[in-house]
Amino acid sequence: MPATEAIGSNRSLHAKTALWATISVVSNVAGNSALTHGMHELGPIGSAPADLIGALFHPWVAIGVVLLIVWTLAHMALLSWADLSYVMPVTAIGYVVTAFAGKFFLGETVSLARWVGIILITAGVTLVGRTRPDSAISGTAP
Repeated sequence: MPATEAIGSNRSLHAKTALWATISVVSNVAGNSALTHGMHELGPIGSAPADLIGALFHPWVAIGVVLLIVWTLAHMALLSWADLSYVMPVTAIGYVVTAFAGKFFLGETVSLARWVGIILITAGVTLVGRTRPDSAISGTAP
């Protein structure tokens, strides 16, 4: 593959990976936030299968489940071309966004220790995000 094609292919891979990583993170955070909101509205429901299945009919729980299905599909797509050692750290930025969603949308208290952990996660995501999404020498995913 000529050098110019490899550079174009690499940029395309980064753009595609960034888009699908964003879809993965947003759907994960929104899905978990909606699910949590719905479960808090329902209150303690127990752990019996019938109770859990019944909770699926609460609107916020249902929205959360649908968004988590979107997350699963986006995650599968990412893993089909990018390395696991890239995808997992890069999508870990979702933990950071989730903490903010918990604080500002769900009214949760986030301790200083958690904020320090969030800063460390952000630093790790930044470092990994600067690397190639795949480890293939040819510039294309395996």
